[in-house]
Amino acid sequence: MDESQALAAFMALGQEHRLRALRALVKAGPDGMASGALAAAIGVSASTISFHLKELQQAGLIGSRRAGRSIIYSVAYPILSGLVEFLMTDCCQGHPEVCAPALAALSACGPNTKDVDHA
Repeated sequence: MDESQALAAFMALGQEHRLRALRALVKAGPDGMASGALAAAIGVSASTISFHLKELQQAGLIGSRRAGRSIIYSVAYPILSGLVEFLMTDCCQGHPEVCAPALAALSACGPNTKDVDHA
């Protein structure tokens, strides 16, 4: 991920409802969520969530697929991982204890996450 991509992602995440939506989608996992369920989960209207999902999609943070009459949104895990990597590159400067809390938080995903297709 380059700096311009990171800036676009951060601009998209710099709004309360979009940040909540992305966090809800991360929690939902690779199966994602329908836009209506996502709107209910974060407490916004259907028209409001559509606007925010469009912004997240333009930043590359989420993708969508049609399932019957619903559109299912899910996190673009490679992009989200790239954003985390962008932030953590050159971390620690020889002091691994500085990065330990971030690494511990990421390890909460569990050992089976590499077996899951997040694309």
